[in-house]
Amino acid sequence: MTSCSFLLVTSVRQAIALRTVVSTSCSSRFLSVGSLRLRSENVHSGGRRYLSNSVPCYGDQEGAPHFRRSSVPHPLAEELKFKLDDEQSYTLPHPIWSKEEAEAVKVTHIAPVTKTDKAAYFCVQCLRTLWDIFSGYKWGKWFNTLDEKKWLTRIIFLETVAGVPGMIAAMNRHLSSLRSMKRDHGWIHTLLEDAENERMHLLTALALKKPGPFFRLIVMAGQGVFVTLFWASYQVSPRFCHRFVGYLEEQAVGTYTECLHSIDNGDLKTWALLPAPPIAVQYWKLKKDAMMRDVILAIRADEAHHRSVHHTLSSLGTSDHNPFKPGSHSPGSNTKKQ
Repeated sequence: MTSCSFLLVTSVRQAIALRTVVSTSCSSRFLSVGSLRLRSENVHSGGRRYLSNSVPCYGDQEGAPHFRRSSVPHPLAEELKFKLDDEQSYTLPHPIWSKEEAEAVKVTHIAPVTKTDKAAYFCVQCLRTLWDIFSGYKWGKWFNTLDEKKWLTRIIFLETVAGVPGMIAAMNRHLSSLRSMKRDHGWIHTLLEDAENERMHLLTALALKKPGPFFRLIVMAGQGVFVTLFWASYQVSPRFCHRFVGYLEEQAVGTYTECLHSIDNGDLKTWALLPAPPIAVQYWKLKKDAMMRDVILAIRADEAHHRSVHHTLSSLGTSDHNPFKPGSHSPGSNTKKQ
């Protein structure tokens, strides 16, 4: 009798233990399914979490105790806090153009006098003609088919090239200063400012269009050829190189002037109504309601400034003092407030 009672009690205890295990397992499975469902809903709802009454909850919202913000900082928290305003602190001094100054820019040309000038001008004319044909710009002007997309393609490619001369020239003068153990007389700063300014033109255009792999391949090939040729040319004749860039900037001013005419004539209707990209508003200190036309005006003013800089440097000796102060508009002027 005692043996039977012992077996009965043992069986009951085992049944209770088995029921507890099964219950715990089911609960865990239910919680796992619930968590998976919550994660799925979180993904499909763009990262938002919902309570049972379909009210979005973001962790620190009252009434959502299950989604509290962690006290441990995320390793990418500082990177995520990066704002466009911070980019401005890294840029070099550069001219800030008023509306009147930007509108007053004219298409000008300095006639070549010396053999060096004529050679530089001839090279620019050859490159301009070949690029206009290859890019379809000439045909687009004839048939009036230049739209915003084609303008962006042209601008992006040209700015990837335009940012090369200033950097190559600055590097050459920097290394020359190290070798000769002599001062540079201020050329390096102006040339680096030139290179960065052209890069900002590119970044502004990239805010409107992202080139594909084939276009990037063409840019890489073109940059490799141009960097090599310009570096070699600068070893032989810095005067030729700066005159070459001066004539190149003359063409750039003409190109952006045509772009402005297209906007004003209604050929680029989208740009006429398009707000300026935030990066352009920050860099050129434009008004908050600035439009794409204001951006093109600022870029054209920059190109006119580069035109003046390189024509001036070409007329100077390599050991002369640079007359352009950091961020200045013209030779001898003070830096304008950034």
